[in-house]
Amino acid sequence: LILLDSLLQERPSLPSSSFCLLRRSMSEDAKAQAGRPEGPTIFSKILDGSIPATFIHQDDQCVAFKDVAPQAPVHFLVIPRKPIAMIEEAEETDGPLLGHMMLVAKKVAKEQGLEKGYRVVINNGVEGAQSVYHLHIHVMGGRQMSWPPG
Repeated sequence: LILLDSLLQERPSLPSSSFCLLRRSMSEDAKAQAGRPEGPTIFSKILDGSIPATFIHQDDQCVAFKDVAPQAPVHFLVIPRKPIAMIEEAEETDGPLLGHMMLVAKKVAKEQGLEKGYRVVINNGVEGAQSVYHLHIHVMGGRQMSWPPG
């Protein structure tokens, strides 16, 4: 909302529908560079049911679902039900939750047929290319990954 507000202030003639199209067409890097927006995230809306998603895993601590813009043949996300904006803001008391999320990533990767391996990624902050400020683990596989990643 802050980004929308600043865009509308800079370009008063820009209709809000144009902003939505602009935001959707932005690359993940550009979204990350835009910084941390205010208000509910897309993941909090998925968790509260206002945006539909098909969970490939769910329990009382976290959910997993396929990424809408996959970067590999298999690409899913694991997100906590607890709203933690970024790994940098996780507290010591979140240790069991973070460990649980990693074990869920392993379990779902196996269920998705990633026996040959997979990559686990957590983006943190602007320079880490974090575009959604609700902690999430990317799990990608189904092809040979390259190194360095980027």
